[in-house]
Amino acid sequence: MAGVKADPGRYRDTVPDTDVAAPAIAIDIRGVTKIFGSSESAVRALDAVDLGIRENEFFTLLGPSGCGKTTLLRLIAGFDHPNGGQIFLDGIDIAPLPPYRRPINTVFQNYALFPHMTVAGNIGFGLEMLGKPKAEVAERVDAMLRLVRMEALKDRRTSEISGGQQQRVALARALAPAPKVLLLDEPLSALDLKLRKEMQIELKRLQHETGITFVFVTHDQEEALTMSDRIAVMHDGHILQVGTPRDIYERPAERFVADFIGETNFLTGRAIEVGEGWATLELNGDRRVKAAVPDGFEPAGEVTVVVRPEHAVLADEGEQADLAGIIDNIIYVGTDSHVRVRLDDASLFTLRVQNVGADHAALDEGRRTGIRFRPGAARVLKD
Repeated sequence: MAGVKADPGRYRDTVPDTDVAAPAIAIDIRGVTKIFGSSESAVRALDAVDLGIRENEFFTLLGPSGCGKTTLLRLIAGFDHPNGGQIFLDGIDIAPLPPYRRPINTVFQNYALFPHMTVAGNIGFGLEMLGKPKAEVAERVDAMLRLVRMEALKDRRTSEISGGQQQRVALARALAPAPKVLLLDEPLSALDLKLRKEMQIELKRLQHETGITFVFVTHDQEEALTMSDRIAVMHDGHILQVGTPRDIYERPAERFVADFIGETNFLTGRAIEVGEGWATLELNGDRRVKAAVPDGFEPAGEVTVVVRPEHAVLADEGEQADLAGIIDNIIYVGTDSHVRVRLDDASLFTLRVQNVGADHAALDEGRRTGIRFRPGAARVLKD
């Protein structure tokens, strides 16, 4: 079957992190639509989605429940079929292929291990079903046990090991046939917080050591930021923004992205001067700030501005301050304090002040203060 070559330039990140040519595209999703139901009860789970997932990257589909991320994962796996559009893997249209004919494996929330079988037996089961020689199966199982660091437990039944260890067995079983792509549908959701954080590091290590393209689905922003090479933020069947974790956090293009990932402040400003990639805005009637503008967007009139809490500092009220107001309350959270300032227009602005070396004398509730943005902190949003 002849392959269709994907154009990496077709899938530029919403906010490019670099001008270097993008790596080759492994999964090429073109105009994919998925509709459940019919007539008035029809639900458009995916609406003409375009996405390019690169070779050998840890790619995350991030969004709230019902946004379409698991539906897209199931379409890649072959468990569902699109109503429109195409999905290519290494240039080959995989839509006609059943799941077992695709070089793709999936790890689900429910690990679906065989409790009566040993760790080694579970890992080798898929290889045996593929008719691999016993010697090859044994060699591959040993390699997977080393990869997930479970050699000592190879003869233990999976019903006799912990949840985190079961998760490693599920990963080893999925990686054993050396798939081109590994799909992970919120596999850490059943683990406690400490173990989940440990497994985040473990998953990233496994992806790096195997070089397999990982496509990870989660609604947890911290998981996405911790593990991903790139993230696609999804909402209501659409992909709103694609980029590195730093892109997504530091340079959100739309309000939903800025609000969904991390804490942030939303301000209303009026554009009074616009250049290429920037705009001068008027805030609170008389304060002027320079803000970054998303590619392809020309702000006019009233716009929404975003500033992260850690990107602003308390300052003397005066011409150098970007905003001014009264300290409303202070919340101590250990490494830092969250300072909420009631601005002159009665809205609230939150700052994060590090507790180490901070001038706590300036943190008196009821005290009037100025707020200064760090360079490049303010960003105009499209909506």
